[in-house]
Amino acid sequence: MAVAIGIDQEQFTFRMVGAASRGNRVRITAEWVLAQFEQFYNEFLEVPYRAKTAFEQRHHATSIWLSRHRLSLYSSYIHRMGAYLQAIQPNISVDASFLNQLEDHFWRMIEQRYESDVAYAFMHSIRRMVYRDEWKPVEYSSFGFAESSDDYPVELLQIFPVHGQVNATLVERILREIPEFSVGYGDITGDSEAVAWRINRLAGRRACDTATIEMIDAGFYRNRGAYLVGKIAFSNGSHAPLILALLNSTGGIYCDAVILDQHLAHNLFSSTLANFHVTTLYYHELSAYLHALMPQRALGLNYSTIGYNHVGKVAVINELKQEVASTGEVLDTAIGEPGTVAIGFAGRHSAYNLKVVRNHPTAGYKWGEFEGIDSVKQKYSRVHEINRTGSMLDNIIYFNIALERELFAQSLIDELLIEASETVTRQRDMIVFKYLIVQPRMTPLPVFLQNAGAREVRIVIESLGDCIKNNAAANIFNKDLDARNYGVSHFLKVYLYDYDALEVMVDVKIRSNLDRFDGEEDIPDWYFEDGIVFLPEEIEAGLCIDDRSQRQLFREFHGDLLTTRYWETLQNELAQNEVPAVKVYPDSCRLQRA
Repeated sequence: MAVAIGIDQEQFTFRMVGAASRGNRVRITAEWVLAQFEQFYNEFLEVPYRAKTAFEQRHHATSIWLSRHRLSLYSSYIHRMGAYLQAIQPNISVDASFLNQLEDHFWRMIEQRYESDVAYAFMHSIRRMVYRDEWKPVEYSSFGFAESSDDYPVELLQIFPVHGQVNATLVERILREIPEFSVGYGDITGDSEAVAWRINRLAGRRACDTATIEMIDAGFYRNRGAYLVGKIAFSNGSHAPLILALLNSTGGIYCDAVILDQHLAHNLFSSTLANFHVTTLYYHELSAYLHALMPQRALGLNYSTIGYNHVGKVAVINELKQEVASTGEVLDTAIGEPGTVAIGFAGRHSAYNLKVVRNHPTAGYKWGEFEGIDSVKQKYSRVHEINRTGSMLDNIIYFNIALERELFAQSLIDELLIEASETVTRQRDMIVFKYLIVQPRMTPLPVFLQNAGAREVRIVIESLGDCIKNNAAANIFNKDLDARNYGVSHFLKVYLYDYDALEVMVDVKIRSNLDRFDGEEDIPDWYFEDGIVFLPEEIEAGLCIDDRSQRQLFREFHGDLLTTRYWETLQNELAQNEVPAVKVYPDSCRLQRA
């Protein structure tokens, strides 16, 4: 951890008042920014260890709070520091020369540090805060950032050689040594035998022996659970992920599931879940390792998944530019029906989808008076800050970002400058976004269902219901259940990705018409109620899925969603501050004990 150099706000003010020259003010400001960064970074690094303690003590609510706290920690520092800089130097937002000198001096102070990219992102964020209400773009590209490396430090990994089959003794050693919990396992012998059997069964299917088990020497913590992450190398040269999902009960810690498939690892590390808190300082090497373990997952998303969101933001922008440079495919209007509130666009084979909110919704908007761009943007920001339960895409939101005009199709530029002119403008050869939302790329659910085979349809329809249930468990209700608001990943998992119709689950009024008599003409009482009223029996119609057999599948898998009992029970749990369980891996991964 860095050691603060000891200049607080009061000292900063005193020194700035006495500064005799512009150069001194630049130096003093850079020292103050560095001191504030070090204070932030030390707090940031403490969170994973606090999450470990919360898991050991079964404080689930604390785990949820830590996820929100870690995400808000960066913003709270930036907002406070940006406001103070503007107060002590009122002209700073128009003094580009001062800000350029400040960045140069700051970089010289941090360039040899391991966390130099986090520190430089911190400095850039302060600059964006200073420019918040002005059309002044700030660069998001890298500036001497540390490179990710496959040359992993010895502190990151533990290697366990295997001769032939995996035995329970070896698995027990892994469970005890990583990450050395302060509380015991309920049945570590039984868990070890069950895990060893799963690994050996996989090796048997591959007709080879296990050569090595490699584990990251850290715990991964999120919500109720802890995870041990690594990979199995087989004697035939192939490898597979090895992820042990742990839970903690009154009887002690136990291994709930073993994940050995790459597509399930992708889903587990998806940005649709809250960030993992990982007890290691080597975030560059950890992100590179995860990328090697799950090569179809973009490197930038791995940074974000382990909590380094602002480093991830830079990596994502770099990846977008590299995609255009390598494929020649410019950003153009996204596939599927146009959004009523947002304009979506992407490269044809890009890993990401981008969007901005229209000045005014299209004629298809169905929620009464439009509350404005800021209201929609706040909903996207809220999703970034909450537990997304594996069913909502995370949003990478950029402010005051400029991208080269040649990255865009001309027809898209024309649409953006007309339909989103309040937040998009052209400055010379750059397209400047007051804000820009970036999400992982998905296939719109209606598009997928039109082209999928019977097996894929069954998997995706079941996943759609799981998505709705998981969102509700996170106290999120999507009042626009239209299938066009959902997307399907490469691994046939369904996610909600449109957030302009989100509401708080406990505030929704659950009502029904099923208790009314046929032919009864009186208007139901709920019709006159204020707020959001939801009739569960109308879910099927609300999804707007035309194929009758697909609607029947939904009832088969998730008939409980069409009952008031399901929703009222969930609301009661949320109202009592309980943390409802969510489905983050299939039941087939769970251990079966003798």
